[in-house]
Amino acid sequence: MAIRHALAAPALLGALLITVSGQALAADVARASFGQLSTGETVEAFTLTNNNGVSARVITLGATLQSLVAPDRNGKSADIVLGYATAADYEKYANYFGVSVGRYANRIGKGRFTLDGKTYQLALNDNGVAALHGGKQGFDKKVWKVLEVKSGPVASVTLGYTSPDGEEGYPGTLTVTATYALDENNQLTIDYRAKTDKPTVVNLTNHALFNMAGEGAPEGAMGNVLTIPADHYTPVDAELIPTGELKPVEGTPFDFRKPRVVGQDIRDGSDPQLVIGRGYDHNFVLNGKTGGQMQLAARLEDPVSGRVLEVLTNQPGVQFYAGNFIDGTTVGKSGKMYRQGDGIALEPQVFPDSPNKPHFPSARLDPGKEYHHQMAFRLTIAPAQ
Repeated sequence: MAIRHALAAPALLGALLITVSGQALAADVARASFGQLSTGETVEAFTLTNNNGVSARVITLGATLQSLVAPDRNGKSADIVLGYATAADYEKYANYFGVSVGRYANRIGKGRFTLDGKTYQLALNDNGVAALHGGKQGFDKKVWKVLEVKSGPVASVTLGYTSPDGEEGYPGTLTVTATYALDENNQLTIDYRAKTDKPTVVNLTNHALFNMAGEGAPEGAMGNVLTIPADHYTPVDAELIPTGELKPVEGTPFDFRKPRVVGQDIRDGSDPQLVIGRGYDHNFVLNGKTGGQMQLAARLEDPVSGRVLEVLTNQPGVQFYAGNFIDGTTVGKSGKMYRQGDGIALEPQVFPDSPNKPHFPSARLDPGKEYHHQMAFRLTIAPAQ
């Protein structure tokens, strides 16, 4: 059963509890203001909560995951994603914390690609050498429209944005939706869909940075233990663009097929790839089939608290970024400075620079087709050792 709220509802929907066939179903959706931007645009926040103490807050600016609260093995709750307390801070700082990135997540080399014989030039917003995360005014900087809010066994909010033909240099009018849904199994699913009226390229993902010890924890996130089921990764050049090689992880610091502490080898100066990226900032080629049902892309655990995150996706790759460029110049929502290594991004995606690498999975979207990226963050608790 689901309850649909009219978009003209009051600013606060409030916590709901409904009973069907004698069973209590969690149905908590809270709607509130999250402040204003310098443009005068209002940003709203939607908090989804289940009966297990898990909650997710999504804001309309950038269709952003602003908070994800999870209990540990002792029942102590912590917010495990980096973020800011105000809309003004999200507008001011370009850290991509929790945002929905597009049209093309990650990098496109030289900001240029060719489609059906025509070359498109994008903004070089990554140190002047590449297009990054959709450009100077990507989807993360747009206030998305609220399309639907549902309560019931699964609480959800659907946001939408229409990107006009030529925005940031991309062809075609692209109509996009992002649905965040929290269930009673402690799984937050993010469902991205897009349609176009001209051939274009699309690669949408969420850029949450996690610390399973809790955002702002003094020890940072380098003690988190990571598993990625990938036999290969895509090495990068000096501009952080994939060379096109699919390199085996065997015998390298990139082998996360078995659980590995993130900080174990991150400072290994003998590996040129770690030097180039200032640590991990690489795409991993996931094992198994893609394009259908979601499969495991990564598992992240804090051994001390027992909090576990599993990232699921139907996409072929996952970008592992260890927060190498966070420099201590911003203060997060809990009043703590964010420093290098304070958060870990695990971004399911098509590979970086796929439009320029024919042997990489295609990011092309044609009229009459639908782009569909389904990803999920599943929360569990590991028993004490």
